Amino acid sequence: MTLFTLLLKKARHHFKMITEKEILKFMREEASRPLKRKELANAFNINSDDYRIFRHLVKDMIQEGTLIKIKGGRYGIPEKMNLVTGTLQSHPDGFGFVIPEKSHEGSETSTGDIYIGARKMKDAMHGDKVVCRVESHGYKGKKEGRIIRIVERCYESLVGTYEHSGNFGFVIPNERRINKDIYIPKKCTGKARKGQAVVVEITRYPRAEHNPEGKVIEVLGYPDNPDVEVEMIIRSHGLFNRFPEETLEETEKVPLKISDKELRERKDFRDLLTITIDGENAKDFDDAISLEKPDGKNYRLYVHIADVSHYVTENSGLSREAYKRGTSVYFLDRVIPMLPQKLSNEICSLKPKEDRLTVTVEMDIDPGGEILRNHIYSSMINSNERMTYTDVAKILENKDKKLAKRYDYLLDKFSLMKELCLILNKKRKELGSIDFDLPEPDIILNQEGRINNILKAERNIAHRIIEEFMLTTNVVAAKHIFKSSFPGIYRIHEEPDPEKMSDFNEFIHNFGYSIDDTNSTKAKSLQKLIASARGTPEEKLMNHVLLRSMKQAVYSEKNSGHFCLAFECYTHFTSPIRRYPDLVTHRILKALLTKKRPLQNKIDYLKKKLPAIAKHCSIRERVAMEAEREIIDLNKIHFMMDKIGEEFSGFITGVTSFGLFVELEDLFVEGLVHVTSIKDDYYIYHEKKHSIIGENKRKVYRVGDKVKIEIENVSMGKRQIDFVLA
Repeated sequence: MTLFTLLLKKARHHFKMITEKEILKFMREEASRPLKRKELANAFNINSDDYRIFRHLVKDMIQEGTLIKIKGGRYGIPEKMNLVTGTLQSHPDGFGFVIPEKSHEGSETSTGDIYIGARKMKDAMHGDKVVCRVESHGYKGKKEGRIIRIVERCYESLVGTYEHSGNFGFVIPNERRINKDIYIPKKCTGKARKGQAVVVEITRYPRAEHNPEGKVIEVLGYPDNPDVEVEMIIRSHGLFNRFPEETLEETEKVPLKISDKELRERKDFRDLLTITIDGENAKDFDDAISLEKPDGKNYRLYVHIADVSHYVTENSGLSREAYKRGTSVYFLDRVIPMLPQKLSNEICSLKPKEDRLTVTVEMDIDPGGEILRNHIYSSMINSNERMTYTDVAKILENKDKKLAKRYDYLLDKFSLMKELCLILNKKRKELGSIDFDLPEPDIILNQEGRINNILKAERNIAHRIIEEFMLTTNVVAAKHIFKSSFPGIYRIHEEPDPEKMSDFNEFIHNFGYSIDDTNSTKAKSLQKLIASARGTPEEKLMNHVLLRSMKQAVYSEKNSGHFCLAFECYTHFTSPIRRYPDLVTHRILKALLTKKRPLQNKIDYLKKKLPAIAKHCSIRERVAMEAEREIIDLNKIHFMMDKIGEEFSGFITGVTSFGLFVELEDLFVEGLVHVTSIKDDYYIYHEKKHSIIGENKRKVYRVGDKVKIEIENVSMGKRQIDFVLA
């Protein structure tokens, strides 16, 4: 609402402050029908001098989809007209789903996703913000509808593969959910050649039977080059591969030497034995730990986190760029950092034998895992050692003599760390915290940047030590902010949807398991369920399906707890080099650490800004996850290209009307067995049984079954691997 805000500032001395919230409240509670704009203005006694400003507010609300303009120049709110505003998620086959926006404050309307048939898409493209009308209810009350208006287009440009056809060209979008090629007039093809990856600017969106039109604005190269593939994914997801010149110039001004003034104003922990534990290839060390047992009974844990907020100040160019990115993005052989390398890999990274500015959380913890006392400091450290997960695990679990001799002065500390880790883990499990023990792939690349092998990633005691210490620190930081009544940004995970829990309960019933109450599922009951399936053939599958049945964790200015971790109060604080919410949390904590009481205008500022920051960072996190997953999936397809005709064992991860999804054992590669390729019978899909059953022989294939398959086809274009049953 930028225009409205500017006009409002000019007319503030005489204009009555009417807000979007007030208009929506009036339309819900008092208006008995859709109103014309003049009628709405009269209801709020808007005079002729202020009408222009009011008109812009109404226009902005229409653009946002909170008000809908209908025939006769009348305005209503979506929920009273059986309309829903949301984001379209398309399917490559042409249909889609509208994901409703969260209900506005004061509205009791809630709805699930709305199915949109291929003929009812109204030229909308994947990702567009749309208004749809709910027209019917299908199976299990699922809503079906029709798009009636496109509120906002998602894409201004796209990445795809250029193809030539006579006097024109066309671009096949990299995003498979955009199922229309982009028509490129001859004069707009640039220097693109057939088969090259390009960036195309959309000049005309689809209409009636016409495809969208565009012009090639950049040629990336041929997509069989790993660097080009990565660049395509970076552009497709709107990631920022290069820092603006002004950001780099600002970075150059950051002092590499710590001043005496800074040292005087901080708690000096440089004489405290401190180590970092990270992966072999890590360069940005956010956290370091120190551990003592001063009274021989209770543990004193220090978690030192890089003080990024000292260098990336609020409203600076560096901060604006970090906010835009939201998070670092990690690919197989490279990283797109949130901060320039001079910060992320140098002055902010807690390198050994170098003085570094930190924020330290000091905690006294008893043998039962209770935190007896905690304190937060602006601090300074000098890390003694840079340890890797592998070496710490070799010392603690394999009793490696060579490493034990090298780090003999740390052996007692490592033993203490393991002790405290197991105590904290036990305490967390008592609360009901759910650990999804899902194996992760460790992808080994060759010199050309392609996958050489896929192994099961190791999760050893060193990983668990750092995990438990960071979880505990995040809880302490969250509680410190929450108890102060100061605004904060929290990491929340809401309770699962009862309907999805009911579906999950039906699914696990096939394996002889059940949940007591799907309407009020407790973390503790799900924890026990997972424990009861441990070591069984269905364990991995149940973990997968349960994880998909739960809501996603997000950032929020409201503390509603973390269901999965069973924490009443939780935030992200321990990774400010690579996550913007952690940086915000640091700023809030440091404001609380100042001797002067925080000013009211600072509190008001945070209350205003934090909702948008939380929403933006949640979105950027999802974008990063999708990009990281796409790179991995693409490389897996390359890895399977030379394996056509080979046989593998796997298990069924999903059953649909068109076939079976199978994941190969130990390779983390998934493919599709088309139902038409199973030739010994006609197979009927049974949704509730998560299976297909032969019509004549009654042979059953269900989720979780082990099968042997043969690789039939690998398609780079479709990003798909086809299996047949061996």
